[in-house]
Amino acid sequence: MSKKLGLALGAGGARGAAHIGFLQALEEEGIEPFCIAGCSMGAVVGGGYAAGMSTEELARIVSQLKSSDLLDLSPQMITKLGLFKGNKVRKLLLEKFGDITFSDLNIPFACVSVDILSGELVLLDSGGVAEAARASSAIPTVFRPVPMEDKLLIDGGVLCRVPVRQCKEMGADVVVAFDVLSNTGERVDKVPNIVAKIVRVFDIMDNNQNRCSKLANAGIYDLWLEPDMEGLSAYNVKDAEKALKIGYEFSKEHMGEIKALLSD
Repeated sequence: MSKKLGLALGAGGARGAAHIGFLQALEEEGIEPFCIAGCSMGAVVGGGYAAGMSTEELARIVSQLKSSDLLDLSPQMITKLGLFKGNKVRKLLLEKFGDITFSDLNIPFACVSVDILSGELVLLDSGGVAEAARASSAIPTVFRPVPMEDKLLIDGGVLCRVPVRQCKEMGADVVVAFDVLSNTGERVDKVPNIVAKIVRVFDIMDNNQNRCSKLANAGIYDLWLEPDMEGLSAYNVKDAEKALKIGYEFSKEHMGEIKALLSD
């Protein structure tokens, strides 16, 4: 297989644990990515993998993760622009990633974020990987934006859920997109409170933007994979292990397609 494989790992919160299952399936088939581009949870998983973390280690982190490991309520949520401070997320990422920089990575990696000041998409491919992954996954209103140079960065999924174009620009011959938010907009029976309302709005936006992204990037990606995770929430940490299993089983079914693309 002489062609260079690029993986575009999309946003997805707890559903994004499916990316780990995808990487496990690739490993079992002896398929190594040339590069990885990630957004939000795809940036966290992709960055960790590019830094040399094993899929077993990533899976172990997911199995042990609790909401209390991530959430630290902000007493100044209005002026600080987020319900949660994000310090626990930063601490967790630094604990797992260390001070590794993009230039230290085993696999070329980049992730996307959005500068809330300029409204522009930002490609993060230099400096500390942990801080970049944190910026890429700073969900609006949930976590405080991440200051970086003259920018104030939030979740890249605001503008780019699955970074296939960025992956192609990194030098991949074959781009495989892994989208974990494809069916989040399906009908629900009720929206019982304001928190559920916010989550529901995000789900509808995710579903629509991913559908639009898939159409807009046709011709750039070679394969767009969408595991069916109906009933799993992107915002419930307890669903992460189920998402990982679904991601693995789904990906195993598509390994032949990826091999064919790499050998054409």
